[in-house]
Amino acid sequence: MTASVPEASNQGVEPRRARATFPSGARLLRHADFERVYKQGKRHFSASMTVFYLDRRGVDVQKASAALGMRIGFTVGRALGGAVQRNRMKRRLREAVRLTRPKAGPSADVVINPKKVLLTTSFDTVLNEVSKAFVVIERKLGPPGSPDEMERIPKAGRPEPNADKS
Repeated sequence: MTASVPEASNQGVEPRRARATFPSGARLLRHADFERVYKQGKRHFSASMTVFYLDRRGVDVQKASAALGMRIGFTVGRALGGAVQRNRMKRRLREAVRLTRPKAGPSADVVINPKKVLLTTSFDTVLNEVSKAFVVIERKLGPPGSPDEMERIPKAGRPEPNADKS
């Protein structure tokens, strides 16, 4: 029989703060959304992950997924290890996203695909890489309502500025 001290397992762990959340509306869940990001999106590479992103403002998406802000998903293939290692990678990435996700960013779908080195990389490095990826995405896509937003929307979907309805 082993004895345990109730507080011993929680030493060095800070309690969760309510302000840094990763709500379900900010998650990318549907297979079709992942496929669209892979096929139509752009990529950002870092040492321990590849980040795919797609601007939702110029893409025809369902009304349910047309919410503002970033939606983030994770893919960890079987080639990266067993279930324990893959789940550990997802937990580390989810926490890094929860801590660094911009509250008001561009309407984009983001898929983070880790590399095997993520398991041995320090969490501070993972935080830094995820944060840099979000900065790159914001810089490339711009904030919502920016002047260059009209350039990204296809001409067919653009409203005409002074359309007379005679």
